[in-house]
Amino acid sequence: MHNHPLNLLLRFGLELVLVGIYAYWSWHSFEGFQKYLFSLLIPLAGMLLWGIFKVPGDPGKAIVAIPGWVRIILEVFLFVAGYWMLRNLNLYKAANLFATISILHYLISWERIRWLLE
Repeated sequence: MHNHPLNLLLRFGLELVLVGIYAYWSWHSFEGFQKYLFSLLIPLAGMLLWGIFKVPGDPGKAIVAIPGWVRIILEVFLFVAGYWMLRNLNLYKAANLFATISILHYLISWERIRWLLE
């Protein structure tokens, strides 16, 4: 089920939403020049972490190969950061919806999680 096209579409959507959360939080958390700088740098950092550090055998090329358990920690960190950013902006319903959909995605992807842990 973790490679089902609808689940992959959901995963890609969550990744895009995560980048949007990083940009939105940065835009509303900083002033002046920092607002523009961090609205670009923080989402870019998230995308780079997501795209560079991969497990060999996961879709896409692993620029820096990491063990599966490290990848899980990285993904959890990035999603928890997004959740925290929404809560920090007092967007509690959006944060809870984002967390719920993210958790459901990982529950559906239990085979991938098991593979990463092996």
